[in-house]
Formats: sequence, structure tokens, C-alpha cells
Amino acid sequence: MIIATLAAAALALAGPPAAAAERPRLPLRPDGYGVAQPTPPDLVDRRFPTRDVLPPPVDGAFTSTVAPVPDDVLARSTWKPGCPVQPEDLRYVTVVFHGFDGAAHTGELIVAAAVAGDVARVFGDLYEARFPIEEMRVVEPAELAAPPTGDDNNTTAFVCRPATGSTKWSAHALGLAVDVNPFQNPYSKGDLVLPELASAYLDRDRDLPGMIRDGCPVVAAFERIGWTWGGRWTSPVDRHHFSQTGT
Repeated sequence: MIIATLAAAALALAGPPAAAAERPRLPLRPDGYGVAQPTPPDLVDRRFPTRDVLPPPVDGAFTSTVAPVPDDVLARSTWKPGCPVQPEDLRYVTVVFHGFDGAAHTGELIVAAAVAGDVARVFGDLYEARFPIEEMRVVEPAELAAPPTGDDNNTTAFVCRPATGSTKWSAHALGLAVDVNPFQNPYSKGDLVLPELASAYLDRDRDLPGMIRDGCPVVAAFERIGWTWGGRWTSPVDRHHFSQTGT
């Protein structure tokens, strides 16, 4: 359900991390995913630059919009004929969020029409709590085939794909799931960690910006709209995943 790090002391580090092509590739498991390895030193507690896809808010106050998905947004999303939801049953949501740089940014999500208002309210709560989010943009088709290294730390919702390790549709394919800061909150099952380079964040005793813990503002906000948190699952443990359906 992957498909952007950072202690406060690391905010002064300059320059983006090395490009993915310059990093050593991880050995592959039979399923094609990399075997869990320690996070390279240049990525531990380091902030990636925020990628803005929409203009920043004018005054920094929280605002949100909910509208039918524009044709150009749908065209760059992962929706295609055969997905388990029709475009008219989806909504394009924009919300303001706090970045790891402390500034306000505007992000975008595609979610199911029935939950669009609830999802916007969740991010309003996170904005008030000043919970930092690195990036928030619509997932594009090419990303579905990209190695899950964690080069992006994208908070996102609709992705037309099966659940990880399954042939069944993910709740993301219905617009009924949201992933928040995957790099700080990795998915794990046995020795598999996704994103591949996020192994250092399996230590949940660390208190770093962007991490999600039981009882934190992120869990509380999603629980208020009746969604469940994958961080409470036994196997896999999906620390960045929230969904209405529990999958």
C-alpha cells in the first residue's frame, strides 16, 4: 500500500538525497521486492524536498475543496477501464497541509465520493495538530511499476491496484483508503519492508516527525470517521495505511 524524512535536527541538511539510480539496488526476493536492509545513513532522519503540484495556499490557513475528478487529473491517475470504481463515483479533493519545512502546502487526493467530506475533515484535523506531511499528489501509472525504494514519500488515496501480495483489489482501488507518510511508517511482513529503504523506521520507540503511533492525532482523526489503522494489524503491519473497509 505504497503506492516522502526527518528529525527536527536534520531540517538544516541541504540538498536532496541521491537519485534512485545512483543508489545500490537491493537483492530481490522471488516476489520481486527487495529484502529488508538497514536504511542507508544518508536517508536516516533526513528531509526530502517537498514536491508541490498545486499552488501554495495564499494565507496558510486550512482550506479544502471537493469536486468531480477533472478530466486532466483522471488522465494522469491510475484509473483505467476495468477498475472497480467509475470516475463519477470518485471525487478530487484538495487540502492544505504542513510540510516538514514548516510551511503550508496544497495537496491533492482522489477518493470515493461517499467519503470525500470525511477525508477533507481528517486533514483539517491534522493541519490543526501541525502534523507534518511530506508530499500529497495523485499517483501516476508509471509509479505502479517503479521499484518501491521510498524515493517518494507520497501521502495518497486512490490507486487502481491489487492489495500488496494479493490478486484482490485494494481498498485504494475503491478510493476508500489513505496512506500517510509511507517512509516514516513502513509496511512490514516478515523480512519484507516497504518502502525498501525505510527499515530504520521499524523502530517505533523513536520520536521523529511524521511517525504515526497509537493515539496520535492521525489515528484519532481517522477513527473519528470510522476508519481503521493498519498499524494495529498483526501480519502484515501497515503503519501508513488507513481504510474504511479494513483492507
